[in-house]
Amino acid sequence: MVEVLGDTCRFYKVGSELFTAAGPQIVETLRALGNDVFLDLKFHDIPNTVRGAARGAAAMGARLMTVHATGGRRMIEAAVEGAGERCGVLGVTVLTSLDASSLRTATGTKTLELAGEVLRLAGECALAGAFGVVCSGLEAKKIRAKYGDKLRLLVPGIRAAGVKSDDQKRAVTPAEAARAGAAYIVLGRMVTQAADPRAELRAVVASI
Repeated sequence: MVEVLGDTCRFYKVGSELFTAAGPQIVETLRALGNDVFLDLKFHDIPNTVRGAARGAAAMGARLMTVHATGGRRMIEAAVEGAGERCGVLGVTVLTSLDASSLRTATGTKTLELAGEVLRLAGECALAGAFGVVCSGLEAKKIRAKYGDKLRLLVPGIRAAGVKSDDQKRAVTPAEAARAGAAYIVLGRMVTQAADPRAELRAVVASI
């Protein structure tokens, strides 16, 4: 895929599936080819463990990394400390595969309001000094309005208009994410499963 996209893309996400299969070497390879890496492993553990994992991510050359914001403020602070200035820490608020009903089931809270929970977790990330948050495009505008440039927004769950959203419950188009204030968007299957990935990526760039 890197060869196919060439200089059209210089920033790649390495998630848990790829990292489990290929390990740190895939990050090193991408960096050696002149690309930036978003290490999306969503750490969620005690602060000391996450601090060490973040330190490792930064040493590996990752430019961005993720932790689950539900790990709490101390854990997010530990991640920021471990990552240092070389790697930005993004707090994952509520996965885009969850809707309001599934979030309430997962938390056991019948009255939990999804957008409110996303904003609450974004606030914890802001207080912990995180670089930004991961959120759906549906909540991005509210976070942007409240925190401005204090939190950079990364929006996954990107799909073309009218296309099946697969396991994503809160999907938006690239243009919608950009209008909502996203600093970064994750283009997964929309590009990787396209008949012509390079042309698809160029079309996305043109749309935003």
